[in-house]
Amino acid sequence: MFLDIDRKDPDSKAIIDGNGLEITYGELCGFSDDFSDCIGKRSLIFILCKNCVGAASAYIASLSKRIVPLLLSEKLDTASLNNFINTYRPEFIWAKSSNARDFGEPVWERYGFSLIKTGLEPFPLYSELSLLLPTSGSTGTPKLVRHSYNNVESNARKVSSFFELDKNERPMLDSPIHYTYGLSILSSHIYAGASVLLTSATVLNNDYWDFFKSNKATSITGVPYTYELLKKLRFFRMNLPSLRTISQGGGKLSDNLFAELAQYSHNTGKRFVPTYGQTEGTARMTGLPSEYTQEKCGSIGKAIPGGETLLLDENGNEIKEPGKIGELVFKGSNVTLGYATCGDELIKGDERNGILNTGDLAKMDEDGFLYITGRKSRFLKLWGTRVGLDETEFLIKEKFGVECACTGDDDKMKIFVLTADIKEAVKEYVATKTHINPIAFEVIAIEAFPRNDAGKILYSSLRKNEISLLKGETKI
Repeated sequence: MFLDIDRKDPDSKAIIDGNGLEITYGELCGFSDDFSDCIGKRSLIFILCKNCVGAASAYIASLSKRIVPLLLSEKLDTASLNNFINTYRPEFIWAKSSNARDFGEPVWERYGFSLIKTGLEPFPLYSELSLLLPTSGSTGTPKLVRHSYNNVESNARKVSSFFELDKNERPMLDSPIHYTYGLSILSSHIYAGASVLLTSATVLNNDYWDFFKSNKATSITGVPYTYELLKKLRFFRMNLPSLRTISQGGGKLSDNLFAELAQYSHNTGKRFVPTYGQTEGTARMTGLPSEYTQEKCGSIGKAIPGGETLLLDENGNEIKEPGKIGELVFKGSNVTLGYATCGDELIKGDERNGILNTGDLAKMDEDGFLYITGRKSRFLKLWGTRVGLDETEFLIKEKFGVECACTGDDDKMKIFVLTADIKEAVKEYVATKTHINPIAFEVIAIEAFPRNDAGKILYSSLRKNEISLLKGETKI
């Protein structure tokens, strides 16, 4: 079965969730058999996810029995969900029982979820298609990443090997499992035979810490925003004796926070492991071992076991000199098949052949360790000068110690901050650093950044909110 769940200790707990439900590896195998019997054949199923036993078990059962799941957030708005349904025509939907009758009459129920047969005419499925995930940051646009069975299995093995996971791990998993990052944590730990602690609570909730402590969690995995919150909560002073590993992905940490986490790791004997990945690479593709975090501040490390990275210049030539920036390319068995934008494309095969041009810009040091410097498409040409939006965000964060977000077009860069007091100072600083006339920049103070479930800033929503602010309609 998927991730060798049938070879694990059947009495060992596979998943424990914050609602008090749990499932052993033996029960997970039985659930997979029953789930498959109800569906009856290879088909497409939508799983409306939250971090709980019901959703996670259905994902594992689907891949064990060659049923193809599309993982979507249970919070997806009705219009967007209907767009997905009309575009891809799933034969089944797995949703919380309390909402199940919105889609039809349930044919089977378990762990607070119900299976609904839609009656829709299915599209043909590629024989090696195993999983569908929305592209990172998706807010309803039905563009999907197509995964093969080898993609998911190999990434679980590679990540498990890189982190040296075993059955004694008890990871705290609050990253949404319908995002590639959270799903990678789930898959790699299930492959290792660990007990995954699933919760929808955040680090701001007491429920999170009660669940953490009562189950003696051994690891925390978060995005940069998670660690910004943890710092405010005085995480570095917390007494967490069961904690062994803190891991980070989902974007670039500020150098200051990276250094603080590295020092905390050094002082406490815990591991701090930064990683880098994309949905198109079945999540994590590189990682920095904990012993290098003080020496290699800000690095994403090197390729995980079995993978390969290289940098290409604008002409497609490989860069081998330290310090020179190029596009990061990853090669490996976890590189996904390609995209789907409609149901007819679910029959397509492998369009990438194990090679992924990430679109991220990076450089390497003299030891071959990688550092992300920005996004290939995140550039403006202001007054004839090419300016990186990611680089500008980094400069502001380092100078003022505040979070910010940059958008705009070639006429003007829009810089969003949370404090009105620094608007003029930020504008003058960026103009000075870029040597561009200050009128090319506009600094806008807002109350909060719109974010997705994984904590990433939604840049498209920033622009919509900016329009509303200018009209005087609302504030975020």
